[in-house]
Order: sequence, then C-alpha cells, then structure tokens
Amino acid sequence: MADEAKAKGNAAFSAGNYTEAIRHFSEAITHAPDNHVLYSNRSAAYASLGQYSDALTDAEKTVELKPDWSKGYSRLGAAYSGLNRYDEAVDSYQKGLDIDPNNDALKSGLADAKSANVRSRGPSPSSSSSSSPFGNIFSGPELWAKLTADPITRGYMQQPDFVKMMQDIQKNPNNLNLYLKDQRVMQALGTLLNVKISTPNGAGDMDMPDFPPPPERKKPSETDLPKKKDPEPEPMETETAEEREAKEKKSQAQKEKEAGNAAYKKKDFETAIQHYTKALELDDEDISYLTNRAAVYLEMGKYEECISDCDKAVERGRELRSDYKMVARALTRKGSALVKMAKCSTDYDPAIETFQKALTEHRNPDTLKKLNEAEKAKKELEQQEYLDPQLADEEREKGNEYFKQQKYPEAIKHYTEAIRRNPKDHRAYSNRAASYTKLGAMPEGLKDAEKCIDLDPTFTKGYSRKGAVQFFMKEYDKALETYQAGLKHEPNNQELLDGVRRCIEQINKANRGDLTPEEIKERQAKGMQDPEIQNILSDPIMRQVLVDFQENPKAAQDHMKNPLVMNKIQKLVSAGIVQVK
Repeated sequence: MADEAKAKGNAAFSAGNYTEAIRHFSEAITHAPDNHVLYSNRSAAYASLGQYSDALTDAEKTVELKPDWSKGYSRLGAAYSGLNRYDEAVDSYQKGLDIDPNNDALKSGLADAKSANVRSRGPSPSSSSSSSPFGNIFSGPELWAKLTADPITRGYMQQPDFVKMMQDIQKNPNNLNLYLKDQRVMQALGTLLNVKISTPNGAGDMDMPDFPPPPERKKPSETDLPKKKDPEPEPMETETAEEREAKEKKSQAQKEKEAGNAAYKKKDFETAIQHYTKALELDDEDISYLTNRAAVYLEMGKYEECISDCDKAVERGRELRSDYKMVARALTRKGSALVKMAKCSTDYDPAIETFQKALTEHRNPDTLKKLNEAEKAKKELEQQEYLDPQLADEEREKGNEYFKQQKYPEAIKHYTEAIRRNPKDHRAYSNRAASYTKLGAMPEGLKDAEKCIDLDPTFTKGYSRKGAVQFFMKEYDKALETYQAGLKHEPNNQELLDGVRRCIEQINKANRGDLTPEEIKERQAKGMQDPEIQNILSDPIMRQVLVDFQENPKAAQDHMKNPLVMNKIQKLVSAGIVQVK
C-alpha cells in the first residue's frame, strides 16, 4: 500500500500537482513511517510550494533515518536556502558532498548557497532602496503579512514563482522593474501601497501617486541577479539501490516459480522442489512458493514435509498480512495431507479441524467439499468400527423376547441396535417392521419391510410384512401385488396365500358395492391421497373413459377390452373412487 501511494505521489509531482503529491506521500508514510525516501519526496513537494518550514522538517527526518544518504542533505540544503538560512544550507550541501563527492546536484546547490550568502551580506537594504521609490514598502516582515491578508494576493502565496519574485524584490527593490509586466506583481504592489491598481483584465484607471521614474541603469546580467536554488526538477527518488536489488530478486523468484510450475506439470517433482526452494531463497515475502512446494510434497506422499510448508506459509502469511485466500489455500492443502495420513491412522479429526479453519479464512467450495468428504469418511469409519454381527444377533434375540411379551417399544430399541451392529441383517428389519405395525406406525413399518426385501429378495417374510402394512392401510390392490410377488419365491407359503385371499375379498366387496357409506368415504379420502390414483384421474384419456362409462355404454365396452385401461379402472374401484353396480 505504501508503494502504491508513493507511485501516485510521484506521478502527481511530475504533473506539477504538488498538493496532491503531498497527500499521497503522507498516506504512504502512514503505512511505512520508517521509509526515508517518502520524507525526501514530500520535502521536495513542500519546497515546490514554497512551504520551506515543512520541507525542512521532512528533510531533517530524512537525514535522521538515513544519515549516510547524500540525497537527504540535498533536501536539507534546499529547505535552508528557501528560508534564507544560507550558512546552514552551505553546511548541509557540504555534508552531502562528504558522502558523495561527485554529486552534481550537491555541487550546484553549494555554489548557489554560497553566492546567495555573499549577496545577503552585500549593500544594506537602505542603500539599495534609495534608488527605488518603492524600497521601503518591500522591507520588513509586514510585506508578507499584507500579502497574506489580502484575499487576492493570498492565493498567489501558494505559487512558488510568485514567492520567488517577491523575495528577489525584497532583497533588491530595484529588481521590481524586471517583474512589472507580471499582473500578480502589480496587484501585490497595489496591496502594499494600499491603492487600487487595474490590470489589463480589470477596469478603471490606475490610481497611483506620481513618483519620479527610476534612474536608468544597465540591465543586470545573469550573474548579477540574485540566485536561489529552485527545487530540483527531478526531486523524486523512485528507487534506492536496495529497492532495485529487491525488485530484481523478486523478478528472479517469479522465474523460478514458473520453472517449478512447468516441472510440476511434467511430474518432475524433484526439479519442481528445487525451483520453488530457490524462489523462496530469493523472496521470502511470497507464500505461494511455500504452498506450491507443499503441493509437490503432497503428490510425492511426503505428508510431513507438506504439512511443515503449509504451517510456515500460514505463519508467514499472517506476518505479512497476505491475502486471506492464500492463507486458506495453505490450510486446505494441510488438511488434504492430514486426510491422507488419517487413512492410516484412522484419525480424521485433525484434518476436519484444519478444513474448518481454512473456511473461516475463505469459504471456498473446494475446501467445503473436502471437509464434507472428511466428515463422511470419519462417520463411515466409526460405523465400521461399531459393526459386530455377533452382538447384532444377541440384540435381535432380545428384541424377539420383548416382541413375544408384546413390549413393542422395547423390542424396537433392540432391533435398532441390532441393525447398527449389522446393517445388512434383513431379519432385524423384518422384525422391526412387525413391531412398528403392531404400534400402528405404518409408514415406518412399510419402510423397514421394503429394506428387508431389498437386502434379500428371496426372504418371503419381508413380503408378508409389507403386504400386511399395505392391507392395514387399505391399499388392497398394492397388498395383493406384494403377496403375489412373495409367492413367486415360495408358492405354498400359507401366510402369503391368506394375505391374497383377504385382499381379494375386500376388492370384490368394493366391486359389488357392498361397502357402507362410511367405508366409501374413507376409501375415497384415502384414495385421493394416493399419487397413483391422482395420476390416473389427471390422465385426459382416463377422464374420457369415465365420461363414456356414464354417457356411452358402447364406448365403455370397447375401453374394457384394453388391459391397461381395465387395470386402472380396477384401481379406481378398489380406492372407492368408482363404484360398479
């Protein structure tokens, strides 16, 4: 963030936006308060605005942080020169040259400071002002107070070239003639004389006292004019030698990383590790080198090394305040290594905990998937460890004893434990289905009976359990189908045969219309809740068939020749939706 703000400050300075540059350099300093270059750059920006006191403060801080850096003394000399403290300016430039004797900027600054120092000790203000009628108004500190108090000239005080001209005139009032074409100087003259002066862009005549014209004199040569060192045109120290070296190392580290990535894709893991290790040696502020190397170790089955690199990446990432996604990636990679180790140690808890930490950093879908897989593996492992067929048989026998005693809740408890101990025991499901049926819990009984048949399709007791539940639910057609399916495996099973007989009796009873009104209503209400009955009634063809049964007997006779239609009509009759008289 400091580098970004610094770059913005450099750009603003280059564009002449010194106030904006100061703002960006100040922001950079909040992020890197010990960076001497930032204070140096801000000092130059202050000097460009003529704010030499602030420039001096930053120059002093620069020298304090980096006393062996010649650029800091250049800033210090410029600030002292701006404050007319030439002796101190000369001393500052000289100190800089002691460090860097061949520095041209320091040599130039020293020469200018010495020249200005000599001129400052030249003719007194009274003698120089005697040849100018305006000499007195430019002497003394009241000049700056008046210019600052006036709303127009106050704005000029923020313009370095204007301040420079006024300082030049203050030292030698005769130099006023050099700047009379500048409207700002004319405005300042009017302010100091307390008169109104119109400029070419203004209105009215010039209201000034009649002063005699100044005596002619030779235009001063360039060497005669007072010189003051301007802020250096290239004040930004964008990169130090240390920064350039660090930048070069980062660039080399990236190249090593790219080489490592290429080797990884080729499954050349040893070479990949060498490149990632070299990248880490060049730049220890990018944790991706650690996470990439960890990925290689994971592929190689070196889980301890993978975990070590991930831990280092997390620790270093938090020190550097790296992107939270990078920290999450390191934790996820560590979790993957722990899962691999858990398959041997049967301990998934460390992996689960690591994945959960990764999700607190960044909720990545891939990490969430890995967490779910680890939790599932743990659950399956726990279930596997809990399996014991012998204990399952013992629990099932206990359930049978309670069933004989008609203590069905207790029986269900032991049958459930038997299923936990041996989920593939179809007999436990069959017996629990019978217990649920006795308690009137038909949906639970039906589910257990179907599971029993699914585990062993040849076990006829399962069909008997399912058919009984369906019969009690008055789904006679379905119960009949279930009993008939069981008879395919054991044709002479008396329990199944009795079930078939009971179902047929109920179906015929409905066909003859022998049901009571209450039974009809009950059947209709139950039938309308059956999804199969709902599908039949929503079928446009079946709706037309039912209309034909009422209005077109001949067409109805034709419909009955279709086995599919006949089967559906039979289901509607059994459900009490259609009555046959």
